[in-house]
Amino acid sequence: MRSKSSAKNLVVALIGQAFGLIISFIARIIFVKFLSDEYLGLNGLFTNLLTMLSLVELGVGSALVYSLYKPLADGDNEKVKSLMDLYRKAYNIIGGVVLIIGILFIPFYRYLISEVPSISHLDFIYVLFVLNTAISYFYSYKRSLIICDQKRYIATIYRYVFYFLLNVFQIIVLFLTHNYILYLITQVVFTWLENICISIKADRMYPYLNDKNIKKLDKKELNTISKNVRAMLFHKIGGVVVNSTDNILISKLVGLIAVGMYSNYYLITSALDTITAQFFNAITASVGNLGACTNSKKVKETFNTTFFLNYLIYGVITVCLLILFNPFIEVWLGKKYLFDFGVVLVITICFYLKGIRKTCLTFKDALGLFWQDRYKPIIESIINLVASIILGIKYGVLGIFMGTIISTVTTSLWIEPYVLYKYYFKENIIDYLYRFIKYTLVVVLTYLIVQKIVILISINGILGLLIKGVVSLMLSILIMTIVFIKTNEIKHVKKIFKDIKS
Repeated sequence: MRSKSSAKNLVVALIGQAFGLIISFIARIIFVKFLSDEYLGLNGLFTNLLTMLSLVELGVGSALVYSLYKPLADGDNEKVKSLMDLYRKAYNIIGGVVLIIGILFIPFYRYLISEVPSISHLDFIYVLFVLNTAISYFYSYKRSLIICDQKRYIATIYRYVFYFLLNVFQIIVLFLTHNYILYLITQVVFTWLENICISIKADRMYPYLNDKNIKKLDKKELNTISKNVRAMLFHKIGGVVVNSTDNILISKLVGLIAVGMYSNYYLITSALDTITAQFFNAITASVGNLGACTNSKKVKETFNTTFFLNYLIYGVITVCLLILFNPFIEVWLGKKYLFDFGVVLVITICFYLKGIRKTCLTFKDALGLFWQDRYKPIIESIINLVASIILGIKYGVLGIFMGTIISTVTTSLWIEPYVLYKYYFKENIIDYLYRFIKYTLVVVLTYLIVQKIVILISINGILGLLIKGVVSLMLSILIMTIVFIKTNEIKHVKKIFKDIKS
């Protein structure tokens, strides 16, 4: 049942993301055609800046998800109803606070731009970003219930249908008007429509949510939720600082044009990250359900198999990115949007390090291990900011991402698995570190082999890109699979596919 739910969630997510990816690349071509590079940089800067406001969420979302697993598994509708009422109130407050703080920040955001662009109605543009961010908080608790109930595919369908329509309408707006403000208003309207529709769907799926007779949660339950929220606040701070300050630092230390250039690379890595995240999103509810219903030995077996798949997915993508990143950007948008290979290398390493951690993060969150490493994100964010600023001043964009690599390697890369192994598996972390080093060395070896072969392909343009892409993808999968063909990991993967088919 868990395997089938995860598979269904994954298939729908991959199909949706494929359509979303195609339309987003087309929309970016239209964007750079009708609007200046400064608009592209501004779009990236404000997106990152408003992500900082997600700190107001305080980690309520993760606490909500974890609290719902057991009552959903037990069919305890009364408990679910009580939890949802609590989170409804919390998210209404959060949405209001995001809106207020965002507007109050209007006099200050200009200090984050090295050279303020001569774009009219800059404050109104910023307000539209704030409004778009705030709207989603008023409805997200109902989306979370659908996801926790192992029915993420439903939320995914709504997400990508509206995302596709949004991009189509934005393309039409840019074609007809060349107006960035109308482009953003379209985004706000579709964000509101999507959240309204998913809210109505949740009410139909769980009619008891409309029941006014709601029991109060007991003190013990509230204390547990409060503890998890406090722990997740630290994680939220760390995540926002590490993942959402790059454009702000680039804007301040390098310039808004560089932000626009990086936003193209980020569009690709975030799209790939979103695609691969569907795998982990698809299994999160199943892992939570597994943890609520079985023992740690079974969870450990699932963890090892998931980590192997995690390595395969991100290893293959990392090799392909290193080889194809700049050729793709050149064909897609032109040479003037290219970074040199050193910057491409550090961006790709950041992508790999963030991705290879997803198994640990998925299991930690699904199993409720928020409290044990609550101070790690604070230490990580301090290291990240200090290293990125110092190296960014000296090396520009390259230095900013080197700072991110340093902070990840010195904290998250080993602390997250340490917590999972110590507090849930009750085992030593050596096994995990051995697997990580082994997987990473295979990725490096695979890149060196594939790069030597692909460089022999002299065909340029779209055809050359397609040939290099197919060769890179096939060879990477082949090499990485052959290395582990006789291992238990491959056997467990085969077993999962058999369970899904049956």
